[in-house]
Amino acid sequence: MTKSKAAKGTDWARVQALSDDEIERMAIEDAENPASAAADWADAAVGLPPLKAPVNAKFDADVVEWFKSQGRGYQTRMNAVLRMYMESHRKTG
Repeated sequence: MTKSKAAKGTDWARVQALSDDEIERMAIEDAENPASAAADWADAAVGLPPLKAPVNAKFDADVVEWFKSQGRGYQTRMNAVLRMYMESHRKTG
């Protein structure tokens, strides 16, 4: 696929015209997406994400601006950093 064609986005008409068999074949042949084995899922768990609690917190402006500068989802990233800190300290203390 040429760069200019890729920039135009997904050809949804072509995708919708594919049969289930064609989609399965393409998935199997996709070297960048190898099939997983049952062992890969042995320890998998299905569950709901943790509940979120609304809080009113104050952070240093430069910290918030840095997280915002990384793009959408800055609050999720801030939560991930706090979670890693909490988990690392919960294990040791």
